Amino acid sequence: MTLQVADSYQIEIGSITQKHFDWLRGKEYAGWIVFADDNTVIDCLPLIEHYLPEGTPVVVAPEGELNKHLGTCQELWEAMFEAGVGRRWCAICLGGGVLEDMSGFVASTYKRGIDFLQIPTTLLSMVDSSVGGKLGIDFNHVKNSIGVFNDPVAVWIDPAFLKTLSAREVRSGYGEIVKHALIADREQWEAVKTITKLEEVDWSTIIPASVNIKREVVLEDPFEKGLRKSLNFGHTIGHAIESFWLETEDRLFHGEAVAAGMIMESWLSTQLDSLSGDDLEEITTYLLKIYGHQAVPESAFGQLLTLMRQDKKNEDSRINFTLLSAPGSARVNATAEPDMIVAALRWYNGLG
Repeated sequence: MTLQVADSYQIEIGSITQKHFDWLRGKEYAGWIVFADDNTVIDCLPLIEHYLPEGTPVVVAPEGELNKHLGTCQELWEAMFEAGVGRRWCAICLGGGVLEDMSGFVASTYKRGIDFLQIPTTLLSMVDSSVGGKLGIDFNHVKNSIGVFNDPVAVWIDPAFLKTLSAREVRSGYGEIVKHALIADREQWEAVKTITKLEEVDWSTIIPASVNIKREVVLEDPFEKGLRKSLNFGHTIGHAIESFWLETEDRLFHGEAVAAGMIMESWLSTQLDSLSGDDLEEITTYLLKIYGHQAVPESAFGQLLTLMRQDKKNEDSRINFTLLSAPGSARVNATAEPDMIVAALRWYNGLG
């Protein structure tokens, strides 16, 4: 399946074959370089390395959100210089959301930018981070606060890579699929909420539907001036609690934090928008069934509010949210006062 993203690039969903790399050779780059991480160099590179020209340099970045910072970028830039990478090269980014965000950013800034290709290897990166050209790194404990908008030359999504993931990583990526349905497609939400066993999902049908929702949003608003902000549903609170727990033993994966954020922001939607109590109960029950519950310490509320105030989505001193008017219908640029956000956190804690 091929999805066109404006005139700039295509997303291809299906098995990666020789024809994909023949297409890349046809672009006559001076060379290719592969970015992988500690996991994908072992689990995923063997699935494609026989298509690569002999001697293609492979640069391995440390895995995980904790390494998504300028220090790692410097190491990748230095490796590119050592490999002799020039302006007419192409970087192949083979990894999950962290690797793709960071290596795409590195490629986009190296010698004022070289082309890059994304091969997402996690469910999260397949349905979310590989679509839309948002690239960047974390800075000063704020997620994705340094970055650029820049499109890849192509995105190749092969569900076969999902076999390399743990059940928890699949569950994390699934959170973005739920989000896409809730903000933009009630019919898709009706289908998604019947899924209870992720190990039995036919990803070949679920992934294209979710990718297409994000694709349509990005096409209408490529630089996040309006509609694209709807993709932030669950992320204002979700990013804050993800950052808070990042360096603790109770660390949450991105999708787990966003799932908790969606529950709390759905509650805010009943207070500040028109989401019904029945819809709130349905959303909450479903997400708790898939993701469980991890209470947020009251002692952390102040720190979480500080993190939310630093969120890049804010346009002034107020904390910006995307709220649900109903499943499948989102309202962007909503704001909530700190006491209302604290009330949402306390309400969520009471669910456990």
